[in-house]
Amino acid sequence: SITKERTEVILQGTSSLDPNDPAAVWEEYDFKCKPGDLKRRPCFITPYHYRLDWLMWFAAFQTYEQNEWIIHLAGKLLAQEEETLSLMATNPFAGRAPP
Repeated sequence: SITKERTEVILQGTSSLDPNDPAAVWEEYDFKCKPGDLKRRPCFITPYHYRLDWLMWFAAFQTYEQNEWIIHLAGKLLAQEEETLSLMATNPFAGRAPP
C-alpha cells in the first residue's frame, strides 16, 4: 500500500446541451487497468503496466497544471480520436455524437 486514501482522476462526458443542468447525465470513460469500480476485479499484467493508466494514478496526487497532458487527453476524447479511444476500456459515446 502506498497511501491510506484513494485519490483518483475520473474523466466523464455528457451529451447534455447544458452541462451545468442538474439533470445532465455524466458518463465515465473506463480505463483498462486503472482502479475504478470497486466491484471490478483488479487488472494483473505484471511485470508490465498500461502506461496511461499508470500516469493517471500518479496524476491524482497532483493538479492538472502539473499534468498538462490530461487536458490534451480530454481534448482527444472530445474529438473521439480513434487512437486515443483504443487506450480506453470503454467509450460511453461509441456510435453517438461526441460529448
